[in-house]
Amino acid sequence: MASSMAFTDCSTSAPTRPFLFSKLRPRRVPPLIPPHLLQGLPAAGNRLPNLRLTNSPSSFPEGNDFLRNQQGFRHFRPSTVLASVSASEAVISTEASAKVIDGKSIAKKIRHEIATEISRMKDEIGVIPGLAVILVGDRKDSATYVRNKKKACESVGIKSYEVCLPEDTTEEEVLKFISGFNDDPEVHGILVQLPLPSHMNEQNILNAVSIEKDVDGFHPLNIGRLAMRGREPLFVPCTPKGCIELLHRCDVDIKGKQAVVIGRSNIVGMPAALLLLREDASVSIVHSRTKNPEEITRQADIIISAVGQPNMVRGSWIKAGAVIIDVGINPVEDATSERGYRLVGDVCYEEARKVASAVTPVPGGVGPMTIAMLLSNTLTSAKRMHNFH
Repeated sequence: MASSMAFTDCSTSAPTRPFLFSKLRPRRVPPLIPPHLLQGLPAAGNRLPNLRLTNSPSSFPEGNDFLRNQQGFRHFRPSTVLASVSASEAVISTEASAKVIDGKSIAKKIRHEIATEISRMKDEIGVIPGLAVILVGDRKDSATYVRNKKKACESVGIKSYEVCLPEDTTEEEVLKFISGFNDDPEVHGILVQLPLPSHMNEQNILNAVSIEKDVDGFHPLNIGRLAMRGREPLFVPCTPKGCIELLHRCDVDIKGKQAVVIGRSNIVGMPAALLLLREDASVSIVHSRTKNPEEITRQADIIISAVGQPNMVRGSWIKAGAVIIDVGINPVEDATSERGYRLVGDVCYEEARKVASAVTPVPGGVGPMTIAMLLSNTLTSAKRMHNFH
């Protein structure tokens, strides 16, 4: 986003570090109080001018304050102390109120479901789903992603095929490998790890993947079908699919809700908006040229943020009781960490969990779901090819 205003890391445990985002008009708003904290108080709406809030920063509570329900929510009991309720003033102390959407727990359950179905498929028709991954170059982060995907395949019984090519590999060589996997009946999904080296045409390579094996969901025909009413894509991009699956598994009602997607990338933002439309949400997209993004975002019942800017979405952006899916995973400097950095999302978590009704953590939220959806797409491809139900 265009930089004209500095934000700082909102965590209380790390040294201040500036981040530059698009210019936003500062605005003072009365404190937002989640509706479930207002039970028993005088009916005065969720903005109470005579209510003084005391929010003390704290680490995640443990022990009896920590709950998990069957849908995968981790819930922190708010430490709520009502000192004196009167017409003039009430004092409430709340350390945290939002339910934490536990992506690790939900993804683990999905992987178990996939493994069970793969075992049934192997027993009944003797077919094992296969996923081919092509890695070009020596980027450490890409190599880590590929290694994690290989481990995930092994954990559910998917056979993995891995091709690692040097940085100076030609585009024609990559296309030959793709062609070979397209023709291989034992390969049901093909994934080209992005980004590719700068001398390659990314679109040419992605378009070469057979649409029947495009488990990443990036083929233009898959995206086109996703955008059209009455058409069904063969595959949906993994990260947006994981976002919607989190909402479904946590029983979040999407139909008729106001949803805001922050970011408009082909990989996450745009397909996430299309999926929300398919769920009958009213969708707005906030991007680098959007005026008053804070005001637009504050209207949302559901927020999916995928912009890659650490802690951009502050508590003042969030409507009380909103559900937040934070796709961002951004390194920020942290002198207290052995690595010298830690990972945060696009949403200021410390502030969001005091306003939202539910929020995904970073890490441990959307990330595990992305890989789970890749495994799901690969299984779907194998079942479709072999007409297995």
